Amino acid sequence: MATGRRLDVLEFQAWRAFFYTYAVVVPKLDTELERDHGLSLNQFEVLSLLAQAGRKGLRMSDLASRVILSPSGLTRSVDQLERRGLVSRCVFERDRRGQLATITPEGRTALRKATDSHVQGVRRHFVDHLSRAELKELADSLQAVLLGEGASLHGAEQSTTANP
Repeated sequence: MATGRRLDVLEFQAWRAFFYTYAVVVPKLDTELERDHGLSLNQFEVLSLLAQAGRKGLRMSDLASRVILSPSGLTRSVDQLERRGLVSRCVFERDRRGQLATITPEGRTALRKATDSHVQGVRRHFVDHLSRAELKELADSLQAVLLGEGASLHGAEQSTTANP
């Protein structure tokens, strides 16, 4: 990898398009979820990951590695969800220092209600602007970036938003 070399026009366009798309689309999705369901996009993601984990739940440390939140942001989101009765936490039996988070029946209901409108928002603000071929190319390209950075999508194939 060359150092000190500026981005060429295409590299710069790709980076700016990615960055600005994220900056425009994510706040719209967050605002819609908050307005319609009282959930932030981060809280929706936490509920989705916990629903995927099933009855066994997820250790907070495992949840933190899968969600795009700082540790304090994750704790704050889970605290808020727990106060609303959508998530429960308990001490992890195998490691008394850790906590296990699980989605409650009320959390599943809230997630189910929010998922349909969230999927509509993802379609309206993102998917509907791209052809199937463009979606495939974009997905492959962004996954290549994640792999190159040693990251992954952590089960996005089973995401609640994957099947409207």
